[in-house]
Amino acid sequence: MAGALDGVDQRTRLVGRNRMELLLFRLGTKQRYGINVFKVREVIKCPRLTRVPHAHAHVCGIANMRGVTVAVVDLSAAIGGPHVPDPSEAFVILAEFNRSVQGFLVSGVDRIVNLNWEEMVPPPRAAGAQSFVTAVTNVDDELVEIVDVERVLADITGARGQVSQAVVAELPKAPAQSIVLVVDDSSVARRQVARTLDQLGVAYEMASDGRQGLDRLKAWLEEFGPAITERVAMVISDIEMPEMDGYTLAKAIKEDPSLSGIYVLLHTSLSGVFNASMVRKVGADEFVAKFDPDELARAVARQVFGTQPAEVAVA
Repeated sequence: MAGALDGVDQRTRLVGRNRMELLLFRLGTKQRYGINVFKVREVIKCPRLTRVPHAHAHVCGIANMRGVTVAVVDLSAAIGGPHVPDPSEAFVILAEFNRSVQGFLVSGVDRIVNLNWEEMVPPPRAAGAQSFVTAVTNVDDELVEIVDVERVLADITGARGQVSQAVVAELPKAPAQSIVLVVDDSSVARRQVARTLDQLGVAYEMASDGRQGLDRLKAWLEEFGPAITERVAMVISDIEMPEMDGYTLAKAIKEDPSLSGIYVLLHTSLSGVFNASMVRKVGADEFVAKFDPDELARAVARQVFGTQPAEVAVA
């Protein structure tokens, strides 16, 4: 128990300081990749895998790990590289995000590094919209690519992208002057949130990282003055973003007397055990794990419409 509490304390100390821990790994080449440690439960030698008929081509098989049956994804193949030739010689990164646990097969694991989010930059535009890289950074004079594992998972499992009509039907019309600021570095996530807000009839603007989001709020503050808290209904922000993360953005909003009245919802794939203490520490108003359109719609409705749609069962 003490070890678990030490882990919570250690990671919570990074919150609001624009810092993160990155697990470095390889996918059969010299290129190093990274994943946020907040997503990682553990790293283990790949166990014996059981093939599943008609499974997605990138799913190597399933295995029982710590009492949980987990699908193991060949991460190299999933991002367009070659398949791992011999899984028995590989490792599995057991990750928890988007309300589920999954395994990612990698050829080797390097180490954990502590970095500042300002050291993370968006991938070059030449990488294209279909790139599975969400950010890049430099470690030991080598380029490290941060893999968009949420996109990998979405491509394999798919995602329900529409709000239930029963939820939409009972909502009033959004206030004409009300706008929602959406901050997320993932184009896939921005499209998901945009679909939800479009269904609700809510106006919104997008920013691709926390610094852009904060700059947008400051520009609105100059334009609207004290009325900004009436014009900006809420901020929906991811947590993992280059330049400035969502925790740091929330903290900056809540520490600015002119912006502190703006409702901040952290909307993230980080669905692990640390979020409750982290959200409280930075002063955010609410946390919603990605991605359930009805749950996000209910959270938006509470703030924008001042109402609570009835719970709707998801088929």
